[in-house]
This record gives sequence, structure tokens and C-alpha cells, in this order.
Amino acid sequence: MRLIVHPGVRKSLIHPEIYGHFSEHLGRCIYGGVFVGKDSPIPNVNGMRTDVVNALKRIHLPALRWPGGCFADEYHWRDGVGPLSSRVKMINSHWGGVVEDNSFGTHEFFELCRQLGCEPYVNGNLGSGTVREMQDWVEYITSPDVSPMADLRRANGQDAPWALKYFGVGNENWGCGGNMTAAFYADNYRRYQTYVRNYGDNHIYKIACGAGTSIKNPGCDWTETLMREAGRMMNGLSLHYYTVPYDNWQHKGSATEFSRADYMDTVARAQFMDRLCEMHGAVMDRYDPEKRVGLIVDEWGTWYDVEPGTNPSFLYQQNTMRDAMVAALTLNIFNRHSDRVHMANLAQLANVLQSLVLTDGERMLLTPTYHVFDLFKAHQGATLLGSMSDTDELSSDGMRFPRVSHSASVNAEGRVHITLCNLSPDEAAPVSLRIDGQTMALEGAALLTGDMHAHNTFESPDAVRPRALEGVSVRAADGGTEISLTLPPVACASLTFA
Repeated sequence: MRLIVHPGVRKSLIHPEIYGHFSEHLGRCIYGGVFVGKDSPIPNVNGMRTDVVNALKRIHLPALRWPGGCFADEYHWRDGVGPLSSRVKMINSHWGGVVEDNSFGTHEFFELCRQLGCEPYVNGNLGSGTVREMQDWVEYITSPDVSPMADLRRANGQDAPWALKYFGVGNENWGCGGNMTAAFYADNYRRYQTYVRNYGDNHIYKIACGAGTSIKNPGCDWTETLMREAGRMMNGLSLHYYTVPYDNWQHKGSATEFSRADYMDTVARAQFMDRLCEMHGAVMDRYDPEKRVGLIVDEWGTWYDVEPGTNPSFLYQQNTMRDAMVAALTLNIFNRHSDRVHMANLAQLANVLQSLVLTDGERMLLTPTYHVFDLFKAHQGATLLGSMSDTDELSSDGMRFPRVSHSASVNAEGRVHITLCNLSPDEAAPVSLRIDGQTMALEGAALLTGDMHAHNTFESPDAVRPRALEGVSVRAADGGTEISLTLPPVACASLTFA
């Protein structure tokens, strides 16, 4: 594979929020995942697990979406504020019929975001909630004034308003959020967003519910309707896409026991994200050529059958190097589409779907996907660089994807960061890389690799982890920098030049 990076061709900002995450009241994502309560023997600060918070801070987690997901459109925020003893209990009808005691609510979410140092992204209830309920929640969170909701917040122990940048007006309203048509949702969005007001110095980035997508139905009609009817009233439009092997939602297959063909099909379907960004971006361009409205991919990731013996509604799955390859491929795609993609949130943060961390009581482990986010974090807030690659392609069932995926960026200090991913399950990939027109030195190089089935367990939590990338040759040539290296099969590499 030959790759040329052009430091002089500076393109779009890679929004840090492209590396965002999603937390829902689903299974053990919140309870036991990030939140254990102040009285737990598990080390915590104000109820938030210290080990999980510290791990997430290391990858500079930029934004966190909450409370859903499908849960968002049955969540009534007043149930989750005030003294714990008086909070309303409910049945989580979407996810297992378990009791939700609302001990993690608005105050706890903003405390978690404070500890993480990330932007909160609150998803409001349009499906079963009222306009007034949504209006009151925004006022409760952000108003510095004398008002009923601001006074209620103060009575509940939070004197100053919180900063809230991102607010979603409903979730999956074409499905679990109300089974609406695009036109009906567009009218509802126009109405509800009117009352998502800016208080004081807080300015909200309003996100409309976008399309649920698949290879058979990419959902562009929904995007067309929303952009035509309400584009001028939004800052962002969401998109959801899950990578499910063979697109078989009834039998998604095991997260850890899969064949080479299963691996190839999964990666090929992950590559479809590139096509989705192109198709939806083209629709948005017709109504918004200045690219003011961001494409918000606020749910993405792999989805398999749950681990044997676990609650089927809790969506707990293991996380292998196959998932790491999906993450690396997808993040490279988002980087290259950063002119339109302003945020993306991996589903989900802990113990659900393609999570970053898994917990078991006091124990916690980092997944291979976590390590990919660690390797890629230098792209956050950097500028995408122009690049050219002549990598060959692999295919599965007629779907093609690059053997080696890449993206390159430059930060404010002039450091060039390049991420490479060899998606082949069984062949090494020699890489000839040139940084054109600039002589640079290799500052750091790291590699994540392993058998496609490799994963971390609580008995072996460090079976998969990054290590130094060895055998990298760097030399000045013809006014540029020539680099050669070889990526093992199923490998992700990060290189930094200064």
C-alpha cells in the first residue's frame, strides 16, 4: 500500500465530538457501569466509579449522550430529581421490564460530565412527553434567572445553572419514539424546538431526530423531508447505523465465536458508513451547501447476540479485535467526512453493545475498542489533511472495503497524526508512506493487534493492549519524509510526526 499525506492541504476541522459516546438506562450501562451510588464499597466520587471515570478521562472523552436511546422517549425528568427517597420508581419497558429507581437523574448526569470534563448531550422526550415538559427541563438545567424551574433546581441543591450545549429533540421517532412519519415528526420538531430556549449565556445546539438506516434502506427520504421542512431550525440532524453480521437481526451471531467469513462480512458492513455519510451528506448539501447543519451519528457500533447466560434485554456482549477493526475503520471514515459529520457517539459506554469498558462488581477491564479510541484521540480538534492511497480492496458478498484504512491530521502545534488499520484477517500489509513537502521526525508509534477473536476477560484483562510499533523506517527524501512499515493482520497503528 502506498500512501501520500499532504501537510499543505488542510481541510476540515475534526470535531472532538466525533469521538463521543452514548449512555442509556439499559442493562448495566448506568447502574454498575458508571454509577454505583455514594454508599457503594466500590471506590467512587459522588457515586461515579473512580476506575471508569479515570479510564474515560484518559481518552479525552469529549461528549456524552443521555438518557437514551429508546429510554429517552419514555423518560420524565422530574422523576429523577429531588431527594432519592422521594424519586419515582418505574418499569423500564424497553429494556427488560426491570425497575428503574431514578437514582441516576439530571444532577447525577451533570456530575458525571463534570468529572469526565466532557460536553453533556441531553436527549429530550418528544415521543411521550409534552412541549411544556421539554421546555421546563431546559429551563431547569440552564436558566440563571428567577423562575419556577430555576428555583426548583436551587431547592434540589444546584444553585448555578449547568452549561448544556447539545440537546436532542426526540430519539428514533420513526420507531420506538412514536412510530411517526417523517412529515409528522418534522412538524412536531418545529413545534418542540421552539420552546428549547437559550437562557443567559447558554446557547443550545439543537439536534433533530434523523434516519434509522440499513444497507437495504439507507433512509435518505427521512433526511430529505427533515432538511426541507425544518433544516433552518436545527443545528444537527442525527443518523443511526448498527453493524450487524449478514444484516440478520434475529440471529446476529456470537461476539467471540465467529468464522473468517463472519469477520469479513462484519467489516464490509461497517464500511457502509462511508456510503451513508456520502448519501446523507449529498441530500443535506442541497438544502445546506454551507454545511452549517452537522450530521450527528449519535448511535453506531456492532451488535451481536448477548453473552450466554445474560439477560437478553441487557445487550451485554464481549468485544474482540473484530470490534476494534470496526471502530478504527469507522473513525477513519468520520475523520474523512468531518466537513459534515460534527458528532458521533459509540453505543454504548459500558457493558452494552460495543462498549469501552466492562465491569463485574469491583472489577473493570478495557476493551479492544477502548484502545482504538486511545490511539485515535490525537485527531480530536485537529485539521484533516489531504491524502492519497492506492491500497487494494477486499470484499465480502459483493461489498468492498479497503485492505488498509487511514486518515491523517495536523494539530495546532504542527504535529501530524496518522492512523492506519490493516483489515485483512490473515495477511500482513507493507505500507510505503510519504509526508510530502516536509521533513519530519517520528515522535511516537503504537500498534494494537491480535487474532481476530482476541479479547480481554476479567481473568486476563490485558490480553489485548497497545504496544510500540517496531520496524518503522524513516528518512528524508526529495524534500519530504519517506516511511516504511509493515502492519500485521487485524492491526491498528497510530504514528505521530513532528
